[in-house]
Amino acid sequence: MPTADVLYLGDTSLSGAAGYLAGLLTHFGLRFDYVPSDTSVEAGLLSRPRKLIILSDYPARMLSKSQQVAVVSHVARGAGLLMIGGWESFHGHGGNWDQSSVAEVLPVQIAKKDDRQNFDQPAVWLKLMDHEITAKLPWDKRPPTIGGLNRVKARLHAQVLLGAQQFTSTIRGDVIEMTPRTLHPLLVIGGFGYGRTAALMTDLAPHWVGGFVDWGTRRVKAKAKGSWQIEVGDAYATFVGNLVRWTGNIAKR
Repeated sequence: MPTADVLYLGDTSLSGAAGYLAGLLTHFGLRFDYVPSDTSVEAGLLSRPRKLIILSDYPARMLSKSQQVAVVSHVARGAGLLMIGGWESFHGHGGNWDQSSVAEVLPVQIAKKDDRQNFDQPAVWLKLMDHEITAKLPWDKRPPTIGGLNRVKARLHAQVLLGAQQFTSTIRGDVIEMTPRTLHPLLVIGGFGYGRTAALMTDLAPHWVGGFVDWGTRRVKAKAKGSWQIEVGDAYATFVGNLVRWTGNIAKR
């Protein structure tokens, strides 16, 4: 049987949060091997060629040092690496990727302490650069919102495609006033060796995903084998497809 192009690690389980990304990978015809957040990676999974490795809410301690080096080697040879935000991504609350060799591959600098930022007031996606990942999506007409992210710094030669604009909102009479505060890096891309790298600092599943999961005007239904049926916004689905394909250098089918 041919090797799956994508190795997807994390997001709890296929019966939980992983159903979102797994469902969309299936929807876009991308074959993947999946490992839950509380499960170590079998040696054979990292010995096969990959186009893309995804780390999402998968703590660094679940990969041995030799396996982390294997991930770096895959990227150096041309595989893509995508880290998606969450409590066990970047530093997070037990992610601790700042202490790993994988950290040097990513296009962002990971904090050495808790980097979680929860938003109790609006945090809006802003397109900062044109790119094929962000192309043909309604960033200006209906920008989505998120509920949280991991705070990072972009590396010197990385590209910050998207930001999260944090606002303070107050009500004065019949008027809602929105005052901009911090602009956080939200999607940063780069490269390592022959591979592409991307860091998305928010989650693709609740709760940090916020209203982003419903972004769009039409609904997309999808279901991965062994998972449950998701229903998401079409713009959200398109963005995820663009992000995965670009990072893995995977052509549309």
